[in-house]
This record gives sequence, structure tokens and C-alpha cells, in this order.
Amino acid sequence: MAQGQGRFREDQAEGARSDDGAFSVDRRRRPRRNDRPAEVSGRLTLVGTPIGNLGDLAPRARESLMEADAWIVEDSRVSGKLATIFETRKPMRVLNEHTPDYTVEKLLAELEEGANLCLLTDGGMPAISDPGARLTDRCHDAGVAVTAIPGPSAVPTALALSGFFAQRFAFLGFLGRKPGDIRKELAQFADSPYTLVLFESPYRIDSLLKAAHEALGERRYAICREITKLHEQTFRDRLPNIPDEATVPRKGEFTIVFEGRRKPERD
Repeated sequence: MAQGQGRFREDQAEGARSDDGAFSVDRRRRPRRNDRPAEVSGRLTLVGTPIGNLGDLAPRARESLMEADAWIVEDSRVSGKLATIFETRKPMRVLNEHTPDYTVEKLLAELEEGANLCLLTDGGMPAISDPGARLTDRCHDAGVAVTAIPGPSAVPTALALSGFFAQRFAFLGFLGRKPGDIRKELAQFADSPYTLVLFESPYRIDSLLKAAHEALGERRYAICREITKLHEQTFRDRLPNIPDEATVPRKGEFTIVFEGRRKPERD
């Protein structure tokens, strides 16, 4: 990212354009925490963060992270790398699958008292197949403002890389670990035109593809590995074929795409 690009000018009205065509925001309209009336609740901002390449962080995302009172993170060690790059020591609140409900309520109380908090996951958009959805849901119920700054996501990126028709698709997250569970979950889509997207551990790729063939039959699939990273790879083939490790190394993060069932062509 070129230095200086995407910065907001403070001397223009909100939504105005600068001379170079970029939108600007008047921060004078945005009260700082100490200036906010007690009766006004805070705001939860869902911030999309890079899934592999730090250059993909949006300028507005960085601005929001720097202005927040604290970050709500999945893993402080991962998000701490962003803090180091930004040279900031933002307080971090951990929210993951092990976080008890009373901690979620404490975070909600902070927001109701006027805190400006950013929610981020280890990579991608938070609150999608992510524990952050619990807090987002509670904020809506309590009337706390929720906004989002879109960012990188492996799901639409893998769909685009696959080349498969994806007007309709289903995101399945991580499936069960046992082949029987995988077959059961995928079998629901055996006759569906929906393209399927899911995540999988590199150590279970072979068992996933075998179970997928048993559940879905012969069809095309794509393995998207290390998206946006140095060793990014997209491999396409057809079930029941399984690539060897020399072709697709079992290392890194994997997003798998299965093409939807095609309708028979009419004569």
C-alpha cells in the first residue's frame, strides 16, 4: 500500500471529495469518548482484517482500529502483531469459543456505557463462523450500534478463484472430523445446484475428498491453499481424484470448493 493513500482529510465536510477524488470524513462530528454524553451508547465495529497479506488492510479499517478504545480479539497473540505494526498498545479483550457468557455481558456493558470497541478475528471478517457473533447478537438485542468495515474473506475469494458458477452457494465452515459425519453433512447437498465452500485442516484433505465423493458423486472441486500468501495455490480436479502431496503440499490454510450439481443438458 502506497504511503499516504487512503488518509482522510479533517478540513472537509463528511462525505465530501478531496481534490484527488478520495472521500473524506470530518472527525469533528465524531465525539471522542470523554466528550460523549452518558446517555449515548457506544459502538461495536466489525473490522475485516487480512487473511495473509497485510497489504490488504483497508485504510478505513486501520483508522477505526487506531481510534477504538479497545479491541475484542480471538487471539491476542495474533492480533498483537497488528498492534506492533501500528505501534500502538490498545487494550485487548479476548472473545473466543471458550469465553463464558458473563464475559460477553461485561463487553456489552462497556458498550452500553459509551465504549468504542472494534471486533476482529484472527483473519477475515469477524462474526462469520466466529465466536464474535455472540456479542454482535447481544448488541442488536440491547440496541447498541453495530457497524462493519468490510475486509478480506477466504469464502468469496475461493469462490472467485475456483471458476465455478456461484450465483448460489452454501458456506459450511468446518465439517465434522469423522468420515461418516462428513458424508452425512455433504449428502444434504447431493442434488443441490449450490456450490459448496468449506474449510479443512491440511491433515484431513484426503479423507474429506474421499467422503465427498461418496456423498456427492463425481463432480469438480477446487483446493485453494494459502490464499493471498506467498505460496498461494489453486488446484482443480474432479472427484474421486485426489492430488498427491507433491502436487498439493499438505501445509497451510485450505479452503475447498465443490461445484454444485449441474442440470442435464436438453437435446
